[in-house]
Amino acid sequence: MGQKLLLQSVIFVLLLSSGALAQAAPPAQATTASAASQSAPAQAAPQDENAQKAKGLLNQMIQALGGQAWLDMKDMREQGRTWSIYHDQPTGTAQFWLFWKYPDKERIELTKKRDWIIIYNGDQGYEVTFRGTAPQDHKAMEDYLRRRKYSLPWVLRQWLNQPGVALFYDGQVVAAQQQAEQVTIMNAQNEAVTIDMDYNSHLPIKKSFTWRDADRYRNEEVEIYGNYKVIQGIATPLTITRYHNGDMTNQRFISDASYNQNLSDALFQANVTWNPHDMPPAKKY
Repeated sequence: MGQKLLLQSVIFVLLLSSGALAQAAPPAQATTASAASQSAPAQAAPQDENAQKAKGLLNQMIQALGGQAWLDMKDMREQGRTWSIYHDQPTGTAQFWLFWKYPDKERIELTKKRDWIIIYNGDQGYEVTFRGTAPQDHKAMEDYLRRRKYSLPWVLRQWLNQPGVALFYDGQVVAAQQQAEQVTIMNAQNEAVTIDMDYNSHLPIKKSFTWRDADRYRNEEVEIYGNYKVIQGIATPLTITRYHNGDMTNQRFISDASYNQNLSDALFQANVTWNPHDMPPAKKY
């Protein structure tokens, strides 16, 4: 009887020991797996790799444009010849003198006498002619403000520093008959601009964006840059062509340019002296 009780006790202890081992084994394996996962290098998500590729290309483009010299550019002066569609009518070819001051001032003087002047200052615009100074046409003002918001200086110097910006590498493309790499930048307001940069020089070749008008029709604006020349350490496109929905609307041929000329704010100031909308309608005979 005593031997039988002793044998039952030994079996009971063995069962307890095997049960404890069975329960202890899984945590040990989990701990080993956890340690292995912590020591293994983390794999970057595909979208992170795509964004890093886009960021790297944008950095290369900024360096090609002049790096810190381009980022620190305060003002610019250009002159040359241009033609455009203005008030839905072609203007013909004209000489122009352009003065620009970052971030939101621009003055364009047209004709040999420089007596047709367009001024933009903040969200205000003016047109100066022999009649005097009038407020800029509403549609022309809207178009200008839209172009400024999507311009390279605003996108690369403001958008990229804003929270919520997203970068996308779109792959290799052909832009203006040149091999290029394409990057799209989208801000927190879901506004996006696409830039095609030369595959070798990394200079921007083409910039495009889309917008919807009051009737919700989709519109596309495109600028093509070419014939670059380094001036004061800044790569300057001497030819700029603008398209709206595939139709050419403006082209500039720049013959001279300079930067950081300490342009006076007075160049961009104007006071309205007449308003064409206040004029009485023409008499009918």
